[in-house]
Amino acid sequence: MLLLRSIYKLGFFMWRLLVIIAFAGAPAYADITHKLQSSVQLTVDAAATNAMRLGSSFSVSGNGVDTTDGTTANTISAGTITQGVYAPGTIAATQDTPGSAFSFSQSYIAGDAVPSSAPTVGAVPNFSSVTSTSAGTAGSLAGTITSAGAVSVTAGGAGTTATGQHVSEITVR
Repeated sequence: MLLLRSIYKLGFFMWRLLVIIAFAGAPAYADITHKLQSSVQLTVDAAATNAMRLGSSFSVSGNGVDTTDGTTANTISAGTITQGVYAPGTIAATQDTPGSAFSFSQSYIAGDAVPSSAPTVGAVPNFSSVTSTSAGTAGSLAGTITSAGAVSVTAGGAGTTATGQHVSEITVR
């Protein structure tokens, strides 16, 4: 009995000692990362032109009419294509039953001619949709970053962009 009591007391003591060593003797682990990043971006736009060629469009519709291209009844002329532009033939419509209701419509949009060669630099093609922008002017465009992380940007002329940033990042794990 005395032996059991001694083992019990010893076990209880060992358990308390193990808990104290586990918590008191364990080192603290903490990863701390601090990143600093600064940047300035200065851009001056180049001159640019965007041109879109408009294609030809032709449509004919009707009810209660016969069509002819002057040669063949109930047909619509294939027309001709010159430099990529479609030119429809002449379409005539004749009412099926005189005095009856009918409808007839015809529309044509002439497209842009296909150029025979690429335009030279600075030249703008003769297309229906053309957007041109001139080149930017640097002027007094500038940007600086001090060792303390202070960012300073100065506006330039038209067509310029100045962007400055300073990022301070702290990560704790």
